[in-house]
Amino acid sequence: MRQDELKEIRELDLFRSMDESVFGDIMNAAYLQTFPSQVELIREGDPADFFYVVIEGCVELFARSNGRETTMALVRPIGTFILAAVLKEAVYLMSARTSLRSRIVMIPSRDIRQAVSNDQEFARSMIIELAGCYRAVVKEHKNLKLRTAVERLANRLMKYHQDQGGNGSMELPYDKKTLAALLGMTPENLSRAFNTLKPYGVVVKGTRIDLTDLESLATLAKSNRLIDDRNT
Repeated sequence: MRQDELKEIRELDLFRSMDESVFGDIMNAAYLQTFPSQVELIREGDPADFFYVVIEGCVELFARSNGRETTMALVRPIGTFILAAVLKEAVYLMSARTSLRSRIVMIPSRDIRQAVSNDQEFARSMIIELAGCYRAVVKEHKNLKLRTAVERLANRLMKYHQDQGGNGSMELPYDKKTLAALLGMTPENLSRAFNTLKPYGVVVKGTRIDLTDLESLATLAKSNRLIDDRNT
């Protein structure tokens, strides 16, 4: 990697507090690559050979079983994936593919484990990263178990609306099939949920959504910071 690329990676929270020599060791074996959209990076069931850090773009984590496939999560910058498998020397539980043109740092798993053993600050950063991933899974599990499909959609629309400036309209960041999978629905159920939200001011125009009655939608959504707040 070039020096400017190494500097960019060094400034990430995961690597900022590392010992300089340990950082140099893992970067000597690392790759920073740019992938086009729809490239499969890993396959569930294979050994976890690399740890991945998404610098630009977006990566879809997905799984298959019994002829079915579903989206598990979407990883955006700066995000990581497959950390638990790397630390446990286990197989991947999910597959991953780029959903946009993406720049990704790939670090051999053995080097990550060695760095965790040799550098206390890096080990602490990895624990914090893993804890954040775990808490995100708990929140998503609560979202799926404690809310109806319509409530899940209402909350997700409120979140996208806030992310995009809160001006009364928004664009869906993903296609509706992906959105349905993220919300634990079939595409047909998602369509019915959108119809149910019409009386709450939700107007669907393709991928554009107008929210004309935010107060009613918020009342239905019943936002809960222990589920919806990314910083909690």
